[in-house]
Amino acid sequence: MTDGPARSPAPAANSTMRATLSRGIGLFALWIVLMPSAKPADLVVGALAAAGATWVSLRLLPPASGRVRFAALLALLPRFLWQSLLAGIDVARRAFAPRMRLAPGFVTYRTGFPRGQARNNFATITSLMPGSVPVGDGPDTIEFHCLDASQPVVEQMAEEERLLAKALVPGERHG
Repeated sequence: MTDGPARSPAPAANSTMRATLSRGIGLFALWIVLMPSAKPADLVVGALAAAGATWVSLRLLPPASGRVRFAALLALLPRFLWQSLLAGIDVARRAFAPRMRLAPGFVTYRTGFPRGQARNNFATITSLMPGSVPVGDGPDTIEFHCLDASQPVVEQMAEEERLLAKALVPGERHG
């Protein structure tokens, strides 16, 4: 005799299990890529290292803090590489052209991402925009230092956030 219909695991348990498996497999795959051989002893050490790294990653960034849509994130790769190249060229050009006009300053950008993984990823990606780096974080804002604050920095940030929002699913707010 049963006590009723079978219940599915709680959503939090599903999220934790999915995060544990995906992170563990991803970290083990990274180990294999970085190792010059696939000897059994190397694989055992890699499995132990991946297990430890997975445990640490779950402690530092719990699954409730958000998740990633990998296909959408992969679609951003060409833009990310192009923006990185442009940022490097822009900074080098400014460094070697002393007469280039600079208007350093701070820009506050109101983000829709809550604190956590999504906002951290957004801040990381936008730090590669030419001449900008995140320097502060408020409840709903990120402050950026810009080499040229007269540029349309806020508009660029809004475009980056719109594109990144397709790939990142924010989770619960973090203090």
